Amino acid sequence: MHVSSGRWLYGLSLALVTAVLWGILPVKLKQVLQVMDPVTVTWFRLLVSGSLLFIWLASVGRLPSFKVLGRKGQILVALSVFGLVGNYVLYLMGLKMLSPGTTQLVIQVGPILLLISSIFLFKERFSMAQGLGLLVLLMGFGLFFNQRLEELLTSLGDYTAGILTVLAASAVWTFYGLSQKQLLTVWNSLQVMMVIYLFCALLITPWAHPAEALQLSPLQGWLLLACCLNTLVAYGAFAEALAHWEASRVSATLALTPLVTLATVATAAWLWPDYVQAEDLNGLGYSGAVLVVLGSALTALGPSLIAGLRARRARLAAV
Repeated sequence: MHVSSGRWLYGLSLALVTAVLWGILPVKLKQVLQVMDPVTVTWFRLLVSGSLLFIWLASVGRLPSFKVLGRKGQILVALSVFGLVGNYVLYLMGLKMLSPGTTQLVIQVGPILLLISSIFLFKERFSMAQGLGLLVLLMGFGLFFNQRLEELLTSLGDYTAGILTVLAASAVWTFYGLSQKQLLTVWNSLQVMMVIYLFCALLITPWAHPAEALQLSPLQGWLLLACCLNTLVAYGAFAEALAHWEASRVSATLALTPLVTLATVATAAWLWPDYVQAEDLNGLGYSGAVLVVLGSALTALGPSLIAGLRARRARLAAV
């Protein structure tokens, strides 16, 4: 079993770097999607990230061996590939219909679905604190959508379709998350991501239109490159954070990502109103976003909180 190094401040810093990178990603992607289609953007992101990982692993002699996979491992790779491709493409399709802040908030459902799936598949425990966190998260969503609840529940316009598409992205990401969790028993995280990224890029190549990149403005071209590097750097910081800090606390820190997105949109809309549109949210909507973040963090920290309370009771009883 992996034990963190105990350098919690370093782990916190890396987790915050990941949250910031993931938080600003949809703002950049929104600009690129004005010219390129979601499949092509996904193809570029996967191909660049996978190729850079391949070059790195080849240079250090740590390319993964497929002989150790077996039939079960091959099935897990296939599920991971289809899950990640579906997540990336559906996320971008939803982003075209929604604002960056809304998209990033709804995608928070993904880790919750992964948690619920793990309870049934891996017999993981679901604590009372996690249940409370889930309740807070649902209340937060209700407040966040307070201005458009009627539209969500009574019609199938672009806004509702966008929400459903991002929810579908969260659902298929669960298949990727569960499969990757098992693959980590055979390969390390960088090997897993290299294989998945390259296979994903290969899978969607027939539907990609690389020539669309020639239509990008210089600014959009740099943003596309930034999007390609974002996933690689953010994931590297995330993996390194897990080496120095408990997974539950890293996950709780990453729950801040939607707030980073909302702050980024507000700042960018103020500085560059011709390029970025401000979020259409009232006070209740922003309060709901905060509750979603708190609920996500509480759900992630649930087991640690229960363990801490039990340890405290044990110490008090021993006095």
